[in-house]
Amino acid sequence: MQNISFYHTAFIDYLEAKIEVKEPASLYDPIHYILDLGGKRLRPLLTLMTADAFNGDYKEALNAALSVEIFHNFSLIHDDIMDDAPLRRGKATVHEKWDINTGILSGDAMLIMAYQLFEYYEANTFQELAKLFSKTALQVCEGQQYDMDFENRDDVFVADYLKMIEFKTAVLVGAAMKMGAIVAGASNKDQDHIYEFGRLLGIAFQLQDDYLDAFGDPKTFGKQVGGDIIENKKTFLFLKALEFSNDDDQLQLQHLFGINPSDATDKIETAKQIFQSSGSADATRKEIENYTKQAFSVLDELSIPEDKKEMLKQFGHDLMNRRV
Repeated sequence: MQNISFYHTAFIDYLEAKIEVKEPASLYDPIHYILDLGGKRLRPLLTLMTADAFNGDYKEALNAALSVEIFHNFSLIHDDIMDDAPLRRGKATVHEKWDINTGILSGDAMLIMAYQLFEYYEANTFQELAKLFSKTALQVCEGQQYDMDFENRDDVFVADYLKMIEFKTAVLVGAAMKMGAIVAGASNKDQDHIYEFGRLLGIAFQLQDDYLDAFGDPKTFGKQVGGDIIENKKTFLFLKALEFSNDDDQLQLQHLFGINPSDATDKIETAKQIFQSSGSADATRKEIENYTKQAFSVLDELSIPEDKKEMLKQFGHDLMNRRV
């Protein structure tokens, strides 16, 4: 296996070569825009790393990796529309830079482009990849619907939230890794184990993202810090704060997450104070560590050399120590 920067460079080179300038520009320019915004490229890197880990040629996994990245960015365009988010990776979101109709249609085109990339594989591999992709894409939609439903529910529990982020975020991380295993011809057992590693790591990743949304550095986070608080999202931080807080803080938190002030500065700061004083912030960090450890334990079941397991573990450590 190579280091992360190697896979990152290989993927970016492939993305830039593969995504052509096409007409109509009004459809394809927003696609180029969202893909050029960068981001961590977590999912495609995991696809390439996994193919390599199972003694496959990472180059053979490039189309699967690109499919995952295009689908992920398609979902971001539509999520940003639904959340009315102004920023994505520190830049204007697609619907803000263009308009909502453009965001919808360009996103739809990306979904089709993602599926088309499986056509480069032989029939059996195509079928496995397409089956996994379809299942995962539907789960991501279910997760997004749960997320929207929770905004209007007062009976959301931690288990509900964990299921939502599993579907909305974690299953795509698991699928990205399983796609690399499929392309490499890994056994079904190893495919399932690497999927589970990715799923658990994906839950930890989303919990970390939620934590950074409240406590991240605005200069490096790339999104609007406090965005979840502004949108009244019932994150792990919020749910644990309700669980741990005294009656007065519970009432104040419920009040804050039921209003939409034009200037949300005070709302954000007050909510963050309750997250910290209640112990919710500490509990969230511990849960991140818990899911990361669970993910690492799955690596013991893989039939790959120890040095490759260590590289996957190091990637997980780096991911959980991020500040962006």
